[in-house]
Amino acid sequence: MRSVSVIGIGETKFGKLADRSLRSLLQEAGEKAIADAGVEKTMIQALYMANFNAQYLCYQGHMGPLASEVLGLGTIPTLRTEGACASGSLAFRQAMIGIASGMYDVVLVGGVEKMTHRKTEEITTGIASAADVEFEANLGATFPSLFAMIANRYAYEYGNPREAMTMCAVQNHENGLLNPDAQMRKKITAKDVEAGFPIAYPLTVYDCSLVTDGAAFVVLAASDIAEKISKKRAIEVIGSGHAGDTMTLASKKSLTTLAATVNAAKEAYAMAGVKPTDISMAEVHDCFTITQILNIEDLGFAEKGKGPKAVLEGKTALTGSIPINTSGGLKAKGHPIGATGISQIYEIVTQLRGDAGERQVKNAKIGLTHNLGGSAATCVVNIFRGR
Repeated sequence: MRSVSVIGIGETKFGKLADRSLRSLLQEAGEKAIADAGVEKTMIQALYMANFNAQYLCYQGHMGPLASEVLGLGTIPTLRTEGACASGSLAFRQAMIGIASGMYDVVLVGGVEKMTHRKTEEITTGIASAADVEFEANLGATFPSLFAMIANRYAYEYGNPREAMTMCAVQNHENGLLNPDAQMRKKITAKDVEAGFPIAYPLTVYDCSLVTDGAAFVVLAASDIAEKISKKRAIEVIGSGHAGDTMTLASKKSLTTLAATVNAAKEAYAMAGVKPTDISMAEVHDCFTITQILNIEDLGFAEKGKGPKAVLEGKTALTGSIPINTSGGLKAKGHPIGATGISQIYEIVTQLRGDAGERQVKNAKIGLTHNLGGSAATCVVNIFRGR
């Protein structure tokens, strides 16, 4: 396969954007990525567009042609990917494969979600469609309740992770303060987290990711071509893994080891020829604080059951040995579902370029993104290296 590199990135601010439409979000982020890459639109041969639920939340389907029209890309082929919260990373992986196979040379990949204009009950119903509707959602299970079960099982098997869950939220908010695109640039304390409005025991409102509007795009090119056309430092994609697991929580072999993460990571590490200790920083899917703890264990950054200790010792902090969610993560940066996986890549590319400003990780060489869909029924892990 051909080597593939990221040559352009762009995203909107994330948040409750009442005055923004899907079209305007697509246009802003897409134009930023194309301009950042320094390519002519006529060079873009295909568009991969990620979106989770615009048909329900915005009554808009057929997102690929919509984005192509908004961005003035003509008659190029387009494809929409949907894999719940992993939609963005799935779009990225398919685009990477398209270039690696020799089918395309330059491709645009984007993700978008517009959610905050709907009532909470409607948003919850839309998000619940990423679970098993018949056996979970229709019985009253929401994602906070499902991941609360995971947190309680983790406490049973390894000890109460409450203090570490709290620190995950505090650290991610500290990082989000340094990200101008983050939705919640707000410092919080441990007391704020643990005294927060109860959602599903042991989760409080500060353990949960945000409902967010936003879009993010990247431009990919074959690495040999990137060297000739890229106006900025090209970032090579050196590994990618995609794995799945059962849809329902009850059918999983374990609630404290997410098989989809383990298997996607194994594939990505093997392809990249690196180990967890080689990773400079990672953006992981912190839909809930307990998930971040499971993720760092399943990705190999901490032994199983030792994730809380790693967090409390500061290893995952911005100045730690393996900084996690330097962008603020889904917890503080925000979670515009279709755009989330692309935004994770935006952050890693920014870090590997050395452009992250106050949140810059020192000596950043290799970065990883980890994106889950549903109750870890889908996972994509991508690994990047600065060229």
